[in-house]
Formats: sequence, structure tokens, C-alpha cells
Amino acid sequence: MKNIYYLIFAVFIISSCQNTKPPVEDENEGHDHAEVSLKFTKYNSEYELFAEASPMVANQTGTILAHFTKLSDFSALTEGTVTASLIIGTKGIRQKLEKPTRPGIYLFQLQPEVSGKGKLLFEIETKEGRSLLTVNEIEVFADEHDAIHEAEEAIEEHPNAITFTKEQSWKIDFATGMPEVEPFGEVIKTTARVQSAQSEEIILTAKAGGIVQFKTNSMTEGAEVSKGKILFTISAESFADNNMNVRYSEAKTNFEKAEADYKRKSALIKDQLVSQKELIDSKAEYENAKTRYENLQKNFSEGGQNVVSSKSGFAKHIFVTNGEYVEAGQPLVSITENKNLYLRAEVQQKYAGALPYIKTATIRSLSNNVVFSLEELNGKVVSYAKNVSEESYLIPVTLQVENRAEILPGSFMEVFLKTESKTDALTVPNSALIEEQGSFKVFVQVDPESFEKREIRIGKTDGIKTEVLSGLIPKERIVTKGGILVKLAAASGKLDPHAGHVH
Repeated sequence: MKNIYYLIFAVFIISSCQNTKPPVEDENEGHDHAEVSLKFTKYNSEYELFAEASPMVANQTGTILAHFTKLSDFSALTEGTVTASLIIGTKGIRQKLEKPTRPGIYLFQLQPEVSGKGKLLFEIETKEGRSLLTVNEIEVFADEHDAIHEAEEAIEEHPNAITFTKEQSWKIDFATGMPEVEPFGEVIKTTARVQSAQSEEIILTAKAGGIVQFKTNSMTEGAEVSKGKILFTISAESFADNNMNVRYSEAKTNFEKAEADYKRKSALIKDQLVSQKELIDSKAEYENAKTRYENLQKNFSEGGQNVVSSKSGFAKHIFVTNGEYVEAGQPLVSITENKNLYLRAEVQQKYAGALPYIKTATIRSLSNNVVFSLEELNGKVVSYAKNVSEESYLIPVTLQVENRAEILPGSFMEVFLKTESKTDALTVPNSALIEEQGSFKVFVQVDPESFEKREIRIGKTDGIKTEVLSGLIPKERIVTKGGILVKLAAASGKLDPHAGHVH
């Protein structure tokens, strides 16, 4: 079903780019594809420049069709001033455009005064600031025939290249990038059970036997709980034995009696009407009675025992029902803060030697396929067991992660445990891979509008990146997002190679 949606979306993009031809104010404004044109691509940290230009001839007007893409999200530059400057020696000309001809596209017309080799500068000014792209080795010829001949010689043939225009890529979730050469150690793939951190979880218990009464109708599993909130009352009022109301009344009466007796003897000691021993005994009895009474007063009322939450969090599990009889010490509810979670993974015994070298992990939700790195979750490797689990004969490994909405206690996650490595490997994002009948391909960029499909041999994966064993070199830029739509565009066989450009 997902591939059908991609196909429909690709057909829409292809047809829209084919059928949309903007009005042309000047018949010389676009580029004549019967003529030779130069193509050049440049990148800086913020922008991609892809331009097509007519061969430059001194004292003749040349056109430059420049496409500017923001690398932050590979969208078109839709607003901003761009100045093109052609500099040869001490001579230079420039043209400043306040806005694009079409979103992402700026059409420059420059007439150089002298011939020779120089450079072409594009200065971009937006609300975010200024940025500069420089194209070196631009040659302006004295003769038009020489200019065209040199341009023809510079053309590289790529008969198998697939055309996917900038206008098409700007409409989809598309990106390109370079493969990375980085340490890529052994990857252990397993599953993990999500658990609450024990240090962040408490269980409230009954301090006396009685009937449980919920204090609020919203007391359900998952309900938010604040510190100091009364969650239950436990009453034994209807019982002949172990009646807390009777015990509370007795404690109160004994306290008041002991307090009065101690105060009376404290007054009589001045006149030596009572002995020092009697006063000490009275004081001890008073303090004991006070302790018992205050303890009951803190936890009980005339309606029964109040069960109060000692921390804020969420009700993880409720062990009782409303109206149920409980004994002293019986669990009532577990409360967890859920700020941090533990992932308990289990690995096969053959990986025992690699466990001390685990440095990070990739975690994928089995419910929605969302992928996180351990660093994104502010996580860490907590421990690995030094023994084998008796239940499964596997070795437990525990990770701690920050709680996110996509990670629910009790659920299972797919985990890729990654070990340290001193050996570098060439890696690409998993989103760059296109699988075809068991083999894997990537789209290698010839220029920002042309791509070649390349078969590669892959190695291990950590759930985010995959090792490339052969078929690709580090300096080749590839499609990292949207490759499936490039494939569908090639399969359609109907795409005009220049569809969507300003003609």
C-alpha cells in the first residue's frame, strides 16, 4: 500500500512538472536546449547551487539559470536577494536580483567586457544573513565558435542517468549527502523490554486493614498523581476487631490524659508535692502517648486511614478495586515518575566477548518504526550481566533512556547494540538504500538533476546506517531521501528531461 501511495505521488509530481510551463517575457530568457550549455554545481554549508549557462563570450550577453536549494531541508530559496559577479583579472560585472524568477530559480544575464579565465560569485542575502558561493575557472572567450567548441568538449556523457529536476525534488521529502567514513564496529541486533526505572517508582501500601475507598473517580492506571494528594481511604469502622476509629479515639484520649497529668505534676514539683521520679515517669508517658497519637493523626482521620502519594508521577498499576478489603502491608498502587526508562535486552552467549566494548545503541519502535540513537534519548549503557539468565540462557544488557511518548513501559523495542571499533567503514543512511529483488542500489548524483542507479554490496547495519562493502566511493554524492520517487520517475519513461524549467 505504501508503494502505491509513492507511485501516485510520483505520477502527480511528474505530470505537474511536465504540464506547467510558465509564461516567458523574453524569448531569449530561457536556454535553448538545441544549443550547448555549461553546467556547474557548488555547495557551501547552507546552500546548493546548480546552474546552466550559455558559453561566455566577450561583449555578448550570456544567460545563467541558477537553482538555489537550502541544505537545511533541501527546499527552494523562495525569497532573498542574489547578486552574481563575474570577475576576470581586475575587470568585473555584476547583476543583482531582488527576487527569484520562479521559486528557487534566478535568471541572470551578464555581458563580460574582456576575455580570459576568472571566477563567478553568487552572494545570497536573506533574513537569516549572507552567504557566498564561488565558481572558479570560468572562462570567457573572445570568439563564439571557440566558446561553443570548448563547451562541447566539456560535456560528459551519462547515457544511463535518470533526470529528476530541481522543481520535482523541491516538492517532496528529498535530500542528497555524502557517504561517511567512520568507525563502525560489530552490531548486535536484539529486542528489549521497556521497564520503569526502579529508583523512580514507589508502591503505596495499606498501613492497616479495612475497606478501600477511592477518593476520586479519575484514579485509573495512567492517571497523573501529584505529591501530597490523598488517593484512598481505608476504613474499618464496621469491624468489631481492629477498628481504627476506636484506636484513634483511644490514642487521642490517652494523649490528652497524659498531657494533663504531666502539666499538673510539673506545677506540683515546685512545691515538692510530687517526687522527681513521678515527674519523669509522667513525662515519659506523655511523650509516648503524644507519639502514638500524632502518628495516627497524620495517617488517619475519623473516616479511616488516608493513603497519600509521596511523589508526583503517574499511576502505573492499581492493585485493588473500590470497596475491596485489604490487610496491613498490602500493595495499593505503584506510582512512577517515568522520567527515565530501562531497556532490558538479551543477547546470545556468542557475543559475551563483545559486551564490554558496547558504547552506544540504536533503538527502533516496533509499533511505528521510529528510530532513535541512544544519544538522542540522552541514554547510556548501564550494565551487562556477568552470568546467563536461567529462564532463557541469554545475557541481559541494560540501557537507560529518557522517556519519550513513543516508548511505553512494558512494550518491546528493536535494539542494535554497537561496539567500539578502531577500523573505519564507508556508511550510508538506511533511507538511501533501494532494495530490488534481494540486491541493494543507491542513486549516485551526476549533477543535481541527473542520477545514476548503482548496485552496492552492503555489510552490517545499526538501524540508522549501513556499511557499504563495495560499489561506492567516499566522494560520490548520493540521494539520501526520496530515492524511491527517482526510481519511479525513471520507470515512467515519459519525463521530459527539461520539464519544469524556465524556458
